Amino acid sequence: MNLKDFIIKKLMLFFTLSTLIAIAVFALGSALDPEASLGYDALLSPIEYAALCVLPTLVTYSRRELTAKELLPRMALEFLLTEAVMLTIAYTSPAIDTSRVEVVALIALSVLIIYVLVRLLGHIKSSVEAKSLNADLIRFQKLYDSDRADSQV
Repeated sequence: MNLKDFIIKKLMLFFTLSTLIAIAVFALGSALDPEASLGYDALLSPIEYAALCVLPTLVTYSRRELTAKELLPRMALEFLLTEAVMLTIAYTSPAIDTSRVEVVALIALSVLIIYVLVRLLGHIKSSVEAKSLNADLIRFQKLYDSDRADSQV
């Protein structure tokens, strides 16, 4: 993967994570502490969290295509590092009551759900791109075959 594609992919991941984290913060906050009011600085939290969660994705980077056998352990490490980042943020933030077991469990569960959603969205995007590329290749092959048949006449 070239640097331009890598940067674009990480930016798309950042924006996807920002959106999903904002939804998770809203859902968890509404469920666990509905009376809390947040200042404008809280609007930046999902952006900060997303930026920090992009960092663990660097363990899955490779200049060449990884096999499934090579990718799976890297994805597991990426997930564990992402959980560690988010739980570290939770435990160091005075605004998050980590003395409540359900809060920590729901944060960890939210990270898992977001991780799976991001991977699923990436898979869907790759599948759509692959189908488009295959269709283009079939059209090119038909064009090439018809040109070759015409030249043999």
